[in-house]
Amino acid sequence: LNTAFKPLHEMFIYPPTFFVKSPTLQNFSDLLLSLGNSSIPFTRYLFNSLLTTSATVFLSILTCSMGAYGLAKHRPVGSGFFFAVILAALMFSPHVTQIPRYLVVNSLGLVDNYLALILPGIASAYNFFLMKQFIEQFPTELLEAARIDGAGEFKIFWGIVMPSIKPAWCTLVMLTFVSTWNDYFSPLVFTTSQAMKTLPLALQTISGGSISRMGATSAATLLMTLPTLLVFLLMQKRVMTTMVHSGIKA
Repeated sequence: LNTAFKPLHEMFIYPPTFFVKSPTLQNFSDLLLSLGNSSIPFTRYLFNSLLTTSATVFLSILTCSMGAYGLAKHRPVGSGFFFAVILAALMFSPHVTQIPRYLVVNSLGLVDNYLALILPGIASAYNFFLMKQFIEQFPTELLEAARIDGAGEFKIFWGIVMPSIKPAWCTLVMLTFVSTWNDYFSPLVFTTSQAMKTLPLALQTISGGSISRMGATSAATLLMTLPTLLVFLLMQKRVMTTMVHSGIKA
């Protein structure tokens, strides 16, 4: 935060100072100029990041919650095997699956498309695992009582289960938002046009190791960090509840 508002001469002063002495907005002006010299405006990169991040977060929570509910409470045939496969997926580093992921996206014809940045991040093994552990501790008796009262599965899931596991999906909102918002590699691989770049990828073009662009780089770093901090502050209480209890007390 301090560095983003420091003039260039304060960044390289010796001995270095922590607090800014002469705050300036020149770094943000340089950032907009650096990204605005091309035919694509800065707002386009911001829109791409907001769209892909919001869609990925929403669809990931929806998919993992519904899948975990079905696996934990309805226990279909082969549920143990499917859960073992999900646990096995946790052993692989994301870098190991990049080539197969690209082959799948390319075979579907989604390269340089928003869906290429959204679909691969929806079914996260960790998100599914965390949701299943929470839902398993939800009292089955409450679900049976709701069915006796005539509630359908859709109403039970959205009206009873989801509000009760709010700490879990709030945690997933934060984790998914941070990982998607800061994702640099996926847009680099799955997009080819300048108009499809997201903010992290676009911001990499302004640094290049140039001293004259250090101010713009600092401003860009602040813009990239600020949304994740805001999301954490909003979700902090729920996240702490998840980490402490790791489930629901009946």
